[in-house]
This record gives sequence, structure tokens and C-alpha cells, in this order.
Amino acid sequence: MRPAPALVALLALLALPGALWAFGLLGPGPFLAAACALLASAAVDALLLRRLPSPSVGRTLPQAVALGHSLEVQLALEGAPMRLQLFDLHPPQWPQQGLPAGVQLQPGKRARVAYQLQPDARGLYQFAGIELRLHSPLRLWRQRRRLEIADSVRVYPDFARVSHLALVGVERASRALGAHQHRRRGEGTEFHQLREYRLGDSMRQIDWKASRRALKLISREYQDERNQQLMLVVDTGRRMLTHDGQLSDFDHALNATLLVAYVALRQGDAVGLFASGGSQRHLPATRGLGALDRLLDGVFDLQPSPVATDYLDMALQFDVRQRRRALVLLVTNARDEDIEDLKTGVRQLRRRHLVCVASLREAVLDPLLQREPQALDGALESAAAAHYLEQRQRAHAELRAEGASVLDVTAAELPGALVDHYLAVKRAGRL
Repeated sequence: MRPAPALVALLALLALPGALWAFGLLGPGPFLAAACALLASAAVDALLLRRLPSPSVGRTLPQAVALGHSLEVQLALEGAPMRLQLFDLHPPQWPQQGLPAGVQLQPGKRARVAYQLQPDARGLYQFAGIELRLHSPLRLWRQRRRLEIADSVRVYPDFARVSHLALVGVERASRALGAHQHRRRGEGTEFHQLREYRLGDSMRQIDWKASRRALKLISREYQDERNQQLMLVVDTGRRMLTHDGQLSDFDHALNATLLVAYVALRQGDAVGLFASGGSQRHLPATRGLGALDRLLDGVFDLQPSPVATDYLDMALQFDVRQRRRALVLLVTNARDEDIEDLKTGVRQLRRRHLVCVASLREAVLDPLLQREPQALDGALESAAAAHYLEQRQRAHAELRAEGASVLDVTAAELPGALVDHYLAVKRAGRL
């Protein structure tokens, strides 16, 4: 309990008759009367504040939120009439708007407070409690009280884009992500249904027995083979700690893998994830859109580590866990100094799987090459960027020589590039 500004001001005013008494300009009666009245009022006010029951407070918030999206928290208060200030003990590193909030409780009415939070990292976060600053009836005292109301929230990779894509078909979702449309080589590999003949159908598609029974031409319709395996391999080493905008390369990689996983699951394929380099995690390939929830639960708290990635160990560990042939999409940031180790890992994976390496390129490099240098420092920056990109291209050429596909993309281009490559493999029947 602490004195309020009103009590401090009254004590300052009490000093005036005290000074007059000290200099003999005023008798002790007025000073002592004012002092006794103030002390009695302060004592009674403090006692009333101590006996004032704490209001009941309830917190409402979603159990999960996507990284990069704001979170609204609602607080409901109910209790005896009083004026107070409220502060929610949310994760301290998150920017917030709307706190502290002033609340005036009315008899028989419930007061509500809403504020916004902006989660800045994935993981499980705790709300420790709620702090109240109560004012005494005469506004002479303030008291701070803490209510132990614990809640938690999980911050997932950005699943909001997946939710938007769920409202459209696979083809439109692919176009929304920036993927190109590929012509199917042949007529597909798996029978889908019989339908009436359409202009442009090949003679091989016509089912002559069904046509004879229906007395009209009937064609067989095929689709891409289903129940194939897509494994998303994500580097959790130091290369993925680099930030592109507000998110790290690792967060961009997780967001992109969720999008390509959604497209693949809609195509009827099984999707799994393997993370290695720093922290290691394995989620076996499963089918059905429920697999997307398992992916979210499996990676929401996964973080990269400041360690060098051992690509050969990654490949060996992956082969132990993934025995069936799969399309492997490896997301990393390939540098020329890592290329020998990465080539060895790719060579190991290529023994059984179809491998694509998605190498993230820093978006800041492209403007450096496009701008015209105005001074020596600018020329040196442009030359260094050109040299770095040349080394990357040389490293990527060596990976392609090992039989792997390579995607040299920025974080913004990554989702469309992964979906594009996956669909191209499906349409070509390479898997």
C-alpha cells in the first residue's frame, strides 16, 4: 500500500500551518486539529482499502495464434464498486496496445477490457497473472494486488494462409502461391472415373465396353498417382538464424513447408517432416488433412541453433527413419564453404529418394546488384554481392551435377517455388 498523490498533497498543505506555528505566527490548535483530522481520515481510508475484496477477473484468449498475426485478449471484471487500474502479465517481450487500463466497477455490472498483443516468436508462452492497482474510497491510498490467473497460448507457424487456401481448390491455391501450371506428361497413371467423351480425348482413353452399353462414347479419366510420399527436410543450424524482414529464415521455411504440405495432402499424398542440423525432430509421413495439425503441433516450438549443420549426418539419420522412396524437399541456405558436406549428404539421399535442395537467398542482395554505385563504398558492396552470388551459383551447379534439383530463391519466393517443384514432379510422373 502506498500514499496516493492526494495524500501527499494534503501532507504538503499541512506543512503550512506547521511552519506558521514554528515561527510563532499561529497557535498550535489549528495545526494539531488539521493533523489529527488528516491522520484519522488516512487511517480509516487505509482500513477500508485493506478490507475491500478483490474483484473477480476472467481472461479469454485463443489457445493458438499464427506468428505474424495479432492476438486479442479480453478481460472481464466483476465486484464491489471501485476504481482501479489493470495490467495483464502477458509474455513481456510481446508488443502490446491497450494496457494498463483504467476500470470503474459499477454494482451488479461486469466491466470488460480488451487489448492487443503481437507475438514475435513461436513456442509455448505463459500468462503469469493479473496485477491490479486499487484506489481507496477517499483516494488517499493505492494498493497493488496480484491475482494468480494462469493461461497459456501456443504460437504456431503462419497457418492463416493455409486457412485461406482451404476455401479454394488445389489449382487455384497453387496459383495463389505463385506456382506455374505444368502440362501432364501422358494421361496420368491412376484411374479416376468414367465420363462422357469430350472433344480432344485420345482414342486410348475410350472405354469401348462401356461405350457399347451406354450407346455413346465413354472415356476413362486418369489422375496423378496418389499416396506417394513427400518429406520436408528443414535445416535447424546456424544458417537459418538469418532474418529476412521480421521473420528468420527458419520461420519462413516452416511457413513455406506448411503450404506445400497442404497442397500435397489435398493431392492425396502422405507428408512428413524431418528437422536436423541443430535440434532434431522427425514426424513420419501420414495422409489426410489431419496430418497438417500434427505438423503444426510437432514444429511450433522448434528453433534453430547456432551450430554448423552436418549434412551427411542429416542424410544418414533421415535414411534410417524414411525407408520408402520419397520426394525430399531440403530447405537450407547453401554456402560455398558447406558445399562438399552438402554434396555428400545429397549423394546419400539420392540413393533412394528424389532430392530437391531449396537454397534461401538473402533478398537484400538483388537490389545491391541493380543499383548504380555512387561512391567507392557502394561499388565495393555491389562487387561483394556479385562475388557471393557467383559462388552460390557455382555451389548450386555442383549440387545439380549430383542429380539434385536446386531452387535458388528468396524467402518470399520459397512457397511458390516448393509447390511448383512438387507439382512438376507429380505431373511428370518422376516419383
